[in-house]
Amino acid sequence: MLHSIKKMISGETIELKQLNKVVSKINALEESFEVKNDLELQAYTDIFREKLNNGVSPEELIIEAFAVVREASKRVLGKRHYDSQLMGGAVLTQSHIAQMQTGEGKTLVATLPAYILGTHGKGIHIITANEYLATRDFEEMKPLFEFLGLTVGLNVSGLVTEEKKVAYNCDITYGTGTEFGFDYLRDHMASNKDQLVQRPLFYALIDEVDSILIDEARTPLIIAGKSNSSLNLFPIMQMVINSFEDKKEYDFYPETKQIVLLDKGADQLEEAFGIDNVYDSEHREFMHIAMQSLRAKVVMRKDVDYIIKDGNIMIVDPYTGRVMEGRTYSDGLHQAIEAKENLTLKEENNTQASVMIQHYFRLYKHVSGMTGSALPSKEEFWETYNLRVTEIPTNKPNQRLDMDTVVYKTYDEKIEKIVTEIQKYHEMRRPVLIGTTSIEQSEKISTHLKEVGIEHSILNAKTEEDEAEIISNAGQLDRIMIATNMAGRGTDIILGNGVPELGGLHIIGTELHSSARIDMQLRGRGGRQGDPGSTQFIISLEDELFHYYDEEEFEKYQNKIKTDEFGLIVSPNPIKFVYKVQNVIEGMHYSSRSHLLKLDDINNDQQKVIYTYREKALNIDNMPALIESALQERFYNLVEEIPELNSENNTNEYSLNEIIDEIKIMTMLTSKNESILASLDKENRDQLTKTLEDVYNNALEVLNDTDTKDNLWNDLQSIYLETIDRYWVDHLDNLNHLREGITIRGYGQEDPYRLYSFDALHLFNEMLNSFFRDIIRYFLQVNATKDAE
Repeated sequence: MLHSIKKMISGETIELKQLNKVVSKINALEESFEVKNDLELQAYTDIFREKLNNGVSPEELIIEAFAVVREASKRVLGKRHYDSQLMGGAVLTQSHIAQMQTGEGKTLVATLPAYILGTHGKGIHIITANEYLATRDFEEMKPLFEFLGLTVGLNVSGLVTEEKKVAYNCDITYGTGTEFGFDYLRDHMASNKDQLVQRPLFYALIDEVDSILIDEARTPLIIAGKSNSSLNLFPIMQMVINSFEDKKEYDFYPETKQIVLLDKGADQLEEAFGIDNVYDSEHREFMHIAMQSLRAKVVMRKDVDYIIKDGNIMIVDPYTGRVMEGRTYSDGLHQAIEAKENLTLKEENNTQASVMIQHYFRLYKHVSGMTGSALPSKEEFWETYNLRVTEIPTNKPNQRLDMDTVVYKTYDEKIEKIVTEIQKYHEMRRPVLIGTTSIEQSEKISTHLKEVGIEHSILNAKTEEDEAEIISNAGQLDRIMIATNMAGRGTDIILGNGVPELGGLHIIGTELHSSARIDMQLRGRGGRQGDPGSTQFIISLEDELFHYYDEEEFEKYQNKIKTDEFGLIVSPNPIKFVYKVQNVIEGMHYSSRSHLLKLDDINNDQQKVIYTYREKALNIDNMPALIESALQERFYNLVEEIPELNSENNTNEYSLNEIIDEIKIMTMLTSKNESILASLDKENRDQLTKTLEDVYNNALEVLNDTDTKDNLWNDLQSIYLETIDRYWVDHLDNLNHLREGITIRGYGQEDPYRLYSFDALHLFNEMLNSFFRDIIRYFLQVNATKDAE
């Protein structure tokens, strides 16, 4: 009753009633569509396309369009959309999130909004968690879309430019979020228009939307270049850092994974390297390497965050437990870990282009998504992406039994209970899936099962294909499988013969994740499409989750607890406490994502400016206008410096010299009015302004006298792009260093975000001013050389 009242207050009941009405209308058309021949059915695509082009909204077409897709699917795929799938499709068409349980057929749901919006011809991107799923869904659904007259493409890594263009020019394109994001970055590093592959970003439909928009949100997509800069310093730094201890040389805050260097630590660095003050600006790179080395020592854990394979550091995805092939930590962290593990150091990666997942998907005009676990993060979806979450009822009643979480005082007592439970269910021949939070935990559980002679498999596949095949067989008789909580996400576990009669798949969670959504995903492995099943989390107070909780509060709770003879906590209410801890930790992660988003909003705004310059420069006809804009911007920037010259409190000798040098160089490059240099009065503001105006007007005359069809524009286009890219890469590096100090600056009285915004803008304006200076001088030099010839 209470749950129903809450749903009415939140508006969910009203929305579900509306969705049911839509479904009823679609169902009412089913018989009339069944008697239509293929050509009659296919003709609707052109009808919908014309209506959309005439301003009809996609929502107005849902009833007829869904009826068309359902009938086409029955004929082509032999699959009929359930009513619940139609409801999910309606939510997605409205650019919202549909929460649908595992096994509800989300792949087929995606065909509904993809068809309606695909008839626009503007490009629909269907985003999956990995390339295996993208390829699988593409191959399975392609015949349906092609029957309806839409083109379908697959965008995966390894395709050449022309292949990617073909994929992107299709009405519907399947792929992963990372590949779409990297293509966006590569397009904005292109040196000519022929290298561009993406069209304007129109509609993204994201499967496992919480994984991509929230779990991966803190990880930026980065395209990096190689650099040997300071490579030899890492092993030496690691030798010094290795002796540092928490609370002595540094403070470590586990809940946010922040590290603060203390005075004693700074003193030791200065003594070891013969430096007077490590915080001087000239030692910025040195301090960056020191902090990355400290991070490698304190934060990064072997067999949890990374593994060592064939002498290489391999990153482990914290949510799937899968090794991320070809990925490296950026900004020197990878080299710091290599030094920590005494491995051969590889060349450092320097960021050349980057974008946060959050910002990339906010570039789309429309975004929607599906997942089985969106509700716990509905506020974040709304605040960050303006996406509403609607819970869709299951096609069949859920018969899975979710048992209460049990909490033990120690890890050993927890393990004893887990092994006992596995033995109990194994004797019944029921399949058991044991979910862990890391590869390290999986190995530990495996060791305990071997000790008691329980045969089992451990999911640690190298590829998504292997992983999907292994996890799909987890529901067979007698099967005992250990896997990270998110392994094989997107793959259904189908029960073997005789398993439903025994009670279905039993799932044991060995730790609570820092996000309740991940725990929901593990529970959702069982009970698909009305199957029987059961789940239970068996945890202890020594689990990693509690390491991030407030020490004082945790100690208070530990002093109160009472246990039975097996170490099971019976009071105070352990379930209430552990979910409070999980909620607090989840809140901290949300705050961390919000923190990064605030900082990255500033970076993103600057990146948009740079990308706008690049996009214009890719069209050779725009080059004269870009040079004129550079002349104007450079002139105004210099004029702004002149009022400071006569200020009693701010005599800026550097600005004065820069202005005088600018007048001299511009006069020399334009070869006009050299006599003005003889009468320059450094103390006369009006004269300096007038002289600057004269030399820039001379440059404008040169520009206006240059034939727009002259070959020099081809050379200038290339230099323009190379120069702006070089400055942008350096600027990204400066912003990274600026961000590192924001936590310390927050201890002052001023808002650290405001300070960061101010400093980042100052750096950006300086960077742009230097870029304008260089490109103007290059134009004038090339033009002068051409005239001399």
